[in-house]
Amino acid sequence: MSVADEIAKLHQLKESGALTDAEFAAAKAQLIGGDAPRPAASGAAINGLRRSRDDRWLGGVCGGLGRMTGVESWVWRLLWVLSACFAGVGVFAYILCWIFVPDENAG
Repeated sequence: MSVADEIAKLHQLKESGALTDAEFAAAKAQLIGGDAPRPAASGAAINGLRRSRDDRWLGGVCGGLGRMTGVESWVWRLLWVLSACFAGVGVFAYILCWIFVPDENAG
């Protein structure tokens, strides 16, 4: 998406009332200045996943996910438990993450 397209979308948001004039001006300045936050490539984000050494109950997977995504680790723990209720899918996925996601001190 080009900068012009992004500015047009910002303008539409401002016209619909979703953005104030100040928010529109700040977002437009970020886009023009090149400081606009871009979503990280999914491969780079996954490669940055590490199991936590300090925020762990079992393997540190939830602590690592919390650190990577900015979501509290207890939310991730709750999601793993809920997914474990569905035919053990959560348990299987957690064990796979525990095995294949490197520790934060490794590499």
